[in-house]
Amino acid sequence: METIIVNLVIVLFVILIAYSSVKIISQATVGIVERLGKFHKKAEKGINIIIPFIDSFRAIVDMREQVVSFLPQPVITKDNVTMMIDTVIYYQVTDPFKYTYEIQNPIFAIDNLAATTLRNIVGDLELDQTLTSRDLVNNKLRAILDEATDKWGIKVNRVELKNIMPPQDIQSAMEKQMRAEREKRQAILLAEGEKTAAILEAEGKKQAAILNAEALKEAAIRKAEGNRQAAILEAEGEALAILNVQKAFADSLIMIKNAGADDKVLALKSLEAIKELGHGQATKLIIPGDLAGLGGAFAALKEVVTEAPAKATPQP
Repeated sequence: METIIVNLVIVLFVILIAYSSVKIISQATVGIVERLGKFHKKAEKGINIIIPFIDSFRAIVDMREQVVSFLPQPVITKDNVTMMIDTVIYYQVTDPFKYTYEIQNPIFAIDNLAATTLRNIVGDLELDQTLTSRDLVNNKLRAILDEATDKWGIKVNRVELKNIMPPQDIQSAMEKQMRAEREKRQAILLAEGEKTAAILEAEGKKQAAILNAEALKEAAIRKAEGNRQAAILEAEGEALAILNVQKAFADSLIMIKNAGADDKVLALKSLEAIKELGHGQATKLIIPGDLAGLGGAFAALKEVVTEAPAKATPQP
């Protein structure tokens, strides 16, 4: 029985030794192995075997990028305004040996270093510059922290100012200023809109007046052209009518002459022709006061009619 117990204890001791000599390291982490209190090696990911009671793990270092947010720090600007600024730092361990042995508390050291560096940077800026120069402050703070933490095996990838909180009276004054600026921009935009609307309305009235004048001008031109064409056509019609009457009168006289009519018939036909000529509105007739003069005119007309056929007959 005693032998069984001794064997069982030995088996348990061997299992304990074997378990303590095997260490599994996760992905993206590195173990720091010490042998008798002195750095021995880095334990990479996977299974690592150590000598029990001689080797031990000092630390397991996370090699991934990490984010740490620090509490707000009081900072005084160049124009003596005290503000509360909190920062966010993105860092990554590049050398687990330095990270373990070169600094005791890396996060605490980075916090204090960031606070003092931020005071130095903001102390050279005025309030307005601090509020509008976040990128400048971020870049300067990152460069200084990265250089200072390099000997600790830490690389600072990015630094951001999370919040910048001026005093309450400064915030109230800034809100009033922003409200005044917004009201000013609103008034300017309204004035610009009214100006543009007035210009467009005036341009529209101007174009309408121009088009109306052009329409009236075109209508007057067309009306005058129509009146002119109507007058021309009317005059041509009256002239043609007179010519036709005269031609018909001359033809009738020739026919009467050829028929051997006397002076009384010619006088009667002349009166009928004068009556026909009087129908035209543009025709004015002057009749002699005494019938003797009218008879003389008829005699002269007879001679003209007598000579007309002779002239119209071609010579052989």
